[in-house]
Amino acid sequence: MKPHLLKVSLEPESSFKLRQNKGPDFYNQWHFHPEIELIYIHKGRGTRFIGNDICRFEANELILIGSNLAHMWRCDPEFFLMESEFMAEVTVIYFNRDFLGDRFFNTPELKSINFLFEKAKQGIKITGETRNEVKDLITKLSGARGVERIITLISILDKIAITKEKEFINSLYHQPKYDEFEANRLNQIFQHTLANFQKKISLSEIASVANLSSKAFCRYFKLKTKKTFYNFLLEVRVAHACNLLLEKDITISEVCYESGFNNLSNFNRYFKKIMNKTPLEYKKEHVFPTE
Repeated sequence: MKPHLLKVSLEPESSFKLRQNKGPDFYNQWHFHPEIELIYIHKGRGTRFIGNDICRFEANELILIGSNLAHMWRCDPEFFLMESEFMAEVTVIYFNRDFLGDRFFNTPELKSINFLFEKAKQGIKITGETRNEVKDLITKLSGARGVERIITLISILDKIAITKEKEFINSLYHQPKYDEFEANRLNQIFQHTLANFQKKISLSEIASVANLSSKAFCRYFKLKTKKTFYNFLLEVRVAHACNLLLEKDITISEVCYESGFNNLSNFNRYFKKIMNKTPLEYKKEHVFPTE
């Protein structure tokens, strides 16, 4: 999965950028940028790719993405239907680590934020009451002017830095370096998988997309993604299954086959391996929560 560099245009009158976006999807290309990104999802659901992690996302999620950490948000298919009633909505804040100068965050009072910038290279999901507090501050930031903008953003970063209500998305992840040729090749592999995961994808088929022999492709994909193509394909299928399980009128068996698995036993085994719970447990937890 090769990301491409996204050039973020910061406004000349501002030290950081706040963008609000509404539409059928977010920026659904596998990409990275030197700016740190804080994204709050007001509306939308689908599959997110951050570093080596593949996971479902839903509304009311808050994620901090560190410098040059590759990522992508892909909304579910119903968001792309003609005249769809579904609409994604996000607020994104982009800023450079040194947006207030080279030494600003090196001061003793701000060392927790400086440390946060390093940990953000793994990707951080903010949860609980902290997420709600930061959401309110983001709303305040969107209407702030002058020095109030700086104060509000620092307050947001401080809350995230000191809270225990956060989860690290990648335990260890190092952004590899790519050339343009690899960028095109790996993006083709990635997009072909997302378009065809519901049916069988043979090794020879996906290798031909990369213009490699099957043996060479296996080595290549493992080297670039730190996982086998088969494991990557399983993660994509399970993420799709999680979405289908949220539908009340679909059986576990139907979810299995619509997600690209060829038998229920394999589906249950791989789902539990990846999600740490069975499909039925996941469905009950999300569709019929215990009050």
